[in-house]
Amino acid sequence: MFYFLAKYLIVAPVLKTFFRPWVIGLENIPEKGGAILASNHLSFSDSVFLPVVVDRQVSFLAKSDYFTGKGLRGWLVRLFFSASGQISIDRSGGKASEASLNTGLGVLAKGELLGIYPEGTRSPDAKLYRGRTGVARMVLEAHVPIIPVAMIDTEKVMPIGTKVPKIRRIGIIIGKPLDFSRFEGFESDRFILRSVTDEIMYELHRLGGQEYADVYATSVKEKRASVARPVSKE
Repeated sequence: MFYFLAKYLIVAPVLKTFFRPWVIGLENIPEKGGAILASNHLSFSDSVFLPVVVDRQVSFLAKSDYFTGKGLRGWLVRLFFSASGQISIDRSGGKASEASLNTGLGVLAKGELLGIYPEGTRSPDAKLYRGRTGVARMVLEAHVPIIPVAMIDTEKVMPIGTKVPKIRRIGIIIGKPLDFSRFEGFESDRFILRSVTDEIMYELHRLGGQEYADVYATSVKEKRASVARPVSKE
């Protein structure tokens, strides 16, 4: 109830008034039943704009750091993420990754919509990067349709490093559901998982027209951070 009150009485009216999001393909999202919304990730605001235009609740798996802040600011951030349907997960890898997978599968098992960013992190430069195979494993294990979503110009609303959004129009293109039922039973085959993931990324590239880079976005971020880090003189 809190989610719907916050969404329809506060968040949605404000965002629709100021940012006037245009949407193509909303009819491709099923009216009921579990499904994965696989989106490119240009901005922090992606997890806010997408749920606003979809009539059903959309849950995203968000890193636990957003839920553990202290003081008034920490409380406000935690309240905002809870109101927008975010689910806290540990992204440290290993057993945490397995727990994240199970959390996502739990959402889908309840017949709900789960939002996923196959790139694993925000794009550092508006390019589309190589997808992580976790999304493929989830869709094969959950036996649900996966719907590609291209966010348009959201990086111009909240560039990385900014805290105050810039008022401008954004767009959302929702593609037709992808069916990977032909790969049922191959959830542990890494070649199949890579093939499924690459097909998803190709569709995101086709919908949004982003320049594609066949490397992980995290690798690019780490490389840039190492270059920017000052070299100590001994």
